[in-house]
Amino acid sequence: MTAAPTGKASLRRLTKRSQFLRAARGNRAGRPSFALQAIASDDALPGLGYTVTKKTGNAPERNRIKRRLRAAAGACAGAFEPQHDYVLVGRREALATPFSELVADLNNLLKRVHTGKAARNQADGLRNTRA
Repeated sequence: MTAAPTGKASLRRLTKRSQFLRAARGNRAGRPSFALQAIASDDALPGLGYTVTKKTGNAPERNRIKRRLRAAAGACAGAFEPQHDYVLVGRREALATPFSELVADLNNLLKRVHTGKAARNQADGLRNTRA
């Protein structure tokens, strides 16, 4: 017997350093709690990785940040676009930020990294001054 679909989109896990470095060359967007890096990929499923540096805190704090980011990513699983790799870079503020705010920030950043820079500037009322 097969399991019923849960409605959650499947996410591929990024495990290799080269995948993280590649994502760092892509589009970036940030909030006080975390930063999001995204780049196009050849794989059909979206890939997702997490990183929290040692300067953020001790091991239990870093693990708690990663758990909160994993839960927020699970809540936003449908918003991750296929054929893209994403890296969430956790910051210390993620420990104190309400979970609903983490989810809302992640949804907004996912939209932001997929819109072009010109479209974002136009939405913000800025214009390109280069000819």
